[in-house]
Amino acid sequence: MLQSKKKNLIHIGVLLLLVILTFYLLLRDKDLGSIVESIQQTNPVYIVLGLILVIVFVCCESVIIHYMMRSLKRKSNFFSCIKYSFIGFFFSCITPSATGGQPAQLYYMKKDGWDLSVSTLILMIVTVGYKFVLVFIGGVILLFHHDLIVEYLGKTMFFFYLGLALNVTCVLAMLVIIFDPTLAKKIAVFGMRILQKLHLLKPKENREKHLLDSMEQYHGAAKYFRTHKIVIFHVFLISVFQRVCLFFVTYLVYRAFGLYGYSPYHMILLQGAISIGVDMLPLPGGIGASESLFTIIFKPIFGSSFVLSGMLLSRGISYYGLLIISAVITIFAHLHVLKLDRKRECMMKH
Repeated sequence: MLQSKKKNLIHIGVLLLLVILTFYLLLRDKDLGSIVESIQQTNPVYIVLGLILVIVFVCCESVIIHYMMRSLKRKSNFFSCIKYSFIGFFFSCITPSATGGQPAQLYYMKKDGWDLSVSTLILMIVTVGYKFVLVFIGGVILLFHHDLIVEYLGKTMFFFYLGLALNVTCVLAMLVIIFDPTLAKKIAVFGMRILQKLHLLKPKENREKHLLDSMEQYHGAAKYFRTHKIVIFHVFLISVFQRVCLFFVTYLVYRAFGLYGYSPYHMILLQGAISIGVDMLPLPGGIGASESLFTIIFKPIFGSSFVLSGMLLSRGISYYGLLIISAVITIFAHLHVLKLDRKRECMMKH
């Protein structure tokens, strides 16, 4: 537990350094007074709507978790599901490539008495759906709006193609693991042995056994996919709505400045392209890359006068503001867990 706390503190420290460096590079030599003034003059109604949408974005995952629990004939408290979603968002934001979200969710689910195998299955399917929607949006952009990325992404198109390729690979890997566990095990063991031969991975006893054991959980996912096709389709639809809620925030910020002329549909696709580009980068919350891509891609839309203000508001609502809300909920959740642990210890002593 102590080691976990140290890791989290390191992650938060790295996050803060990246935030400071990012905004120093983006805002140096800029007229901060005019940026602040333009933000102060925005329409607060659109800002409030943006904040509501990002909360809906997180709560969509809660809906999926609650819905899947009901499909498995398990009881769940919807407010607990909301708690797990905010915890997941917080730890995803402070860890590279969002790797810390699900382990943290599993920890708190276990503390609340949830069956670990059921929790793992649900979060696995949530991840597959979440990634698949990004691939779906990337496919829509590539097939029907290629001119959009050529016009607005320019030299940054590399990040879009790289992100899309990595997400496609990730989704395919997940599907192989779920639907062909035998092949997946062979690939995983082969890959592990190659890494050990190249001395990129230190040989350890029982590593192969642990790897195979950890992959056994995917058998349950394969069975669930086969027997709950309608549920999986509904999860996909909720995940699409979830992503649209987040990407729509940029359009609301655009309107908050009194700007108009660009359709919300195209702006959602462009924000989706940014998300695809940074999703698999080893940066907590895509910090640095998200801000830089926003200023490049949305400069023709917001104009030179408002693009930095727009970036600050858009990221402030969809990432930094939500990070603060998630951090507060996570702190209260952890304090509750500590309180319950102390009660259990007292009961065992008496």
